[in-house]
Amino acid sequence: MREDPRTLLVTGGAGFIGSALIRHLIRNTGHRVVNLDCLTYAGSLESLAEARHSPRYRFEKVDIRDGWGVRRVFQVHDPDSVIHLAAESHVDRSIDGPAAFLDTNVIGTFTLLEAALDAYRQMPERRQERFRFLHMSTDEVYGSAAPGTSFSEASRYSPNSPYAASKAASDHLVRAWGVTYDLPVLTTNCSNNYGPYQFPEKLIPRMILAALDGGPLQVYGDGRQVRDWLHVSDHVRALLAVWERASPGDYFNVGGGAEHQNIDVVTQICDLLDELRPLPDGGSYRRQITHSTDRPGHDRRYAMDATRLIESLGWAPEIDFESGLRATVQWYLDNSEWWQPIRERVYQGQRLGRGGEGS
Repeated sequence: MREDPRTLLVTGGAGFIGSALIRHLIRNTGHRVVNLDCLTYAGSLESLAEARHSPRYRFEKVDIRDGWGVRRVFQVHDPDSVIHLAAESHVDRSIDGPAAFLDTNVIGTFTLLEAALDAYRQMPERRQERFRFLHMSTDEVYGSAAPGTSFSEASRYSPNSPYAASKAASDHLVRAWGVTYDLPVLTTNCSNNYGPYQFPEKLIPRMILAALDGGPLQVYGDGRQVRDWLHVSDHVRALLAVWERASPGDYFNVGGGAEHQNIDVVTQICDLLDELRPLPDGGSYRRQITHSTDRPGHDRRYAMDATRLIESLGWAPEIDFESGLRATVQWYLDNSEWWQPIRERVYQGQRLGRGGEGS
């Protein structure tokens, strides 16, 4: 951690990863945090209950596509750096409605870059030297990894979903603003995150809550798709390591080194629930597993090579998947007051991502 406190503008701070980052910053550092979030369906200020009363925390309800609103935030709070996490992020929703992903992830990133560049150019040289624009992206920009291979920072972009394409475009915008305008940018591409406070449309919380509801645990296709799982707290440490120690223009892959087939993740969740919340009849939650039509354009495997981040900045994941998954299941069992209102008012666990094929 840097010794002198900075003011960080975190976009998307009411989301899953953003709220984890802000909780960490308020709890473990002296930095000031400005949370810029427009509170879409996936944003929840309840995820920031422990931060909201801190004198080092401010919330600005602003959409990153709102150029005037974003510039006002820069003028009022004068941030020393930007950590850009705001995005539409769910692949299934991008299949059903790609326009929102292009609008937010591409136009929104462009709008934020323009505001950041304008603020950066008005800074004295000493502040320019320490300013960073850190952009968080995804492993999905690389497409599907062949067996026995992993994505490195040199891997070719090959996005296969509207979400992945929109993030690839935003990555290129960030790089271009760094090269063309000398904005000190950084980019990270991460693997699948999991942990507490994750919106229940994502695989792990969706399966936990569907199991508790007694409903079917719908696994797409044969369930043999492989994902590299990264606990959100390890991801937060990686983001801060890049922000604190990387050089302008750097980019890093962030992965947990924990590849698992989706069907195996679901069965692990069932086994944990069998132990932690046994069914009254003594049966197993595994009996609720069903298979549904696969997602259109579903990538078969993601695998991240985080060697460059590990060797350059000294970061490494600390939470193994088995203990992290157990703690995550327990968190959802213990925190129904967080997720129950979401299930009642926002998302009831229904299937998304059919690409217009019908119900």
